Amino acid sequence: MKIFDLSLKMNGFPLKEAQDVLLTIQGLDELAYQKYLEQQREQIVTYHLKYNPYYKTIFKQDHYRAWDAVPIMTKTDLQQPLVNRLSTGFIEKNVYVNNTSGSSGDPFVFAKDKFCHALTWSVIQDRFGWHELDFNTSIQARFYGIPLDTKGYYKERFKDVLSKRHRFSVFDLSDTAFAKHLEKFKTTAFDYINGYTSAIVQFAKFLRQKNIILTNYCPTLKACVVTSEMLFAEDQRLMEYQFGVPIINEYGASELDVIAFQNKKKEWIVNSETLYVEIVDPQGQVLPYGEEGRIVITSLYNKAHPFVRYDIGDIGVLSKESTLKTPQLQKLIGRSNDLAILPSGKKAAGLTFYYITKSIIEDDGHVKEFIIEQLDLQTFKIIYVSRETLSNQHINLITKEMEHYLEKGLRLLFERQDQLKRSTSGKLKQFSSLLQHT
Repeated sequence: MKIFDLSLKMNGFPLKEAQDVLLTIQGLDELAYQKYLEQQREQIVTYHLKYNPYYKTIFKQDHYRAWDAVPIMTKTDLQQPLVNRLSTGFIEKNVYVNNTSGSSGDPFVFAKDKFCHALTWSVIQDRFGWHELDFNTSIQARFYGIPLDTKGYYKERFKDVLSKRHRFSVFDLSDTAFAKHLEKFKTTAFDYINGYTSAIVQFAKFLRQKNIILTNYCPTLKACVVTSEMLFAEDQRLMEYQFGVPIINEYGASELDVIAFQNKKKEWIVNSETLYVEIVDPQGQVLPYGEEGRIVITSLYNKAHPFVRYDIGDIGVLSKESTLKTPQLQKLIGRSNDLAILPSGKKAAGLTFYYITKSIIEDDGHVKEFIIEQLDLQTFKIIYVSRETLSNQHINLITKEMEHYLEKGLRLLFERQDQLKRSTSGKLKQFSSLLQHT
């Protein structure tokens, strides 16, 4: 019995109808797809102009004229009660309601109509199917957070049962916890690992420390899907070696859908069936393939709530190999609000600091993980978890590299802790700034 599919149907999500629509879209050739996309974009804008009073206040025109005239929405536009943002005919009882994690600093509640949510799951199942993973039959080792309130906790545990997954807490990354995880892998025929990148990397480091290849203990393991946080090349190589399976990079957003998913050729294929993804410059002008800019996304099917030319807050690049029907994400740089402002006025991606520091302090295996905070224009604090305090040699080398790649005069503070503070969802924010950016 397909329990996962059945649970969606019992909750009123028309999965079979959504799967049929997805197959129809995927069957279009490039020319037919261009026509479909133009029609679908116009239809979703026209729908919200007719039935969504909130969207009318953003659009500020009487009707749809051309796509490039459609305004770009931001997360701050959505900081108001959900009831004010729903389209006519939709209420909280007849839609799927959830909230974003707030890892970007702008959490909010959102909604999807039931067909749109069914399409979301159809796309997810399709992408996992690229790697012979089935939500109805494949057993998942899940490295995620979990709500701590009683109702939320048991709701997630029930969903875990329906989805054939065992949840490993990301709030305890101690060797003791990982040793217990390993025992579970020895006795459970897991098909794949899925969860937050940073926590799974720490499990791989534990295995390296113990000189263990996971598939020697769990030979049924086929793949590892990481999501929600940056995946660095050296971490991917570490996980592939210690787990003995391919590492698949997923990029998504709860309010939208799967945005991009790696196929077996390691191509990061963008979801062009239910989303339309654009890269724009600071002025909102669309950039050609190969150029870096803000990621703007349109949900082509969500009638309950408008996400039309929605600036998700990330910076990325679409590959020059992209086509309209098969876009490829070449690079995901990080969040647009993760900028470091230096004393000279220069701006740098916050992850630049993380890259530099990571290459120096993780090579000897003593530092388990770390984050960087900008306290003021000149001062950056590196908070790390380690068996030993960083040596003066490490500190001097990091300072030297920071000056080499960025500029002189930066002040670095180092603070050793027993564990890092994660968001309530369990995600780890590698860089954050306490400065108020404009």
